[in-house]
Amino acid sequence: MNEQDHLNTLSEIKQLMERSSRFLSLSGLSSICIGLYALVGAAVGYWYLLNQSIDLNSYFKQFASASEGSTYSITVFLMIDTLLVLMLSILSTYLFTQRLAKKQGMQHWDATAKRLLINLLIPFLTGAFFCLILIVHQRIEWILSSMLIFYGLALLNASHFTRTEIRYLGLLEILLGLIAALVPAYGLLCWAIGFGVLHIVYGIRFYYNYER
Repeated sequence: MNEQDHLNTLSEIKQLMERSSRFLSLSGLSSICIGLYALVGAAVGYWYLLNQSIDLNSYFKQFASASEGSTYSITVFLMIDTLLVLMLSILSTYLFTQRLAKKQGMQHWDATAKRLLINLLIPFLTGAFFCLILIVHQRIEWILSSMLIFYGLALLNASHFTRTEIRYLGLLEILLGLIAALVPAYGLLCWAIGFGVLHIVYGIRFYYNYER
């Protein structure tokens, strides 16, 4: 065997080790879809607030002052908007991941995928319950920042079982969450950048690096 054959063999061994320890079928196209859903959801939420002649900061203040009657319809609308974005994102992730795994000749649901999902869900579900607690205690000005921070923590936790780029996406989400916590009036903008723009950028990067 010449030197090139040795290098090829080492490369194949490395790929086999990665496949056994990391889930490599996360689709860039699903990330792009998530970003688009988030941008549309943020735009719809912003439009609804404008239509109600109220800005985000005023909405937070009215909700916190126990004027729930005047903000009830807005709260319900924004919750439905967010849930639709979440459900579409989960569906797209599943479909595109399944498609990519089939293209790669890999299983889309194996031990590595289970470890990835468990490590993603622990911070994610913790964040979801924390947001519900914030609603109960009428501290909704922290919800957008909390969503970004806990989602970033979920990505960091899951990055041990998939491509390392996910780690940097998680760090950026946390940074945006901290900015949103510092300036709640810009929470929706930070949310749109974190869940929208960053997902699209990372999705394009993933697609061109691993899926073409």
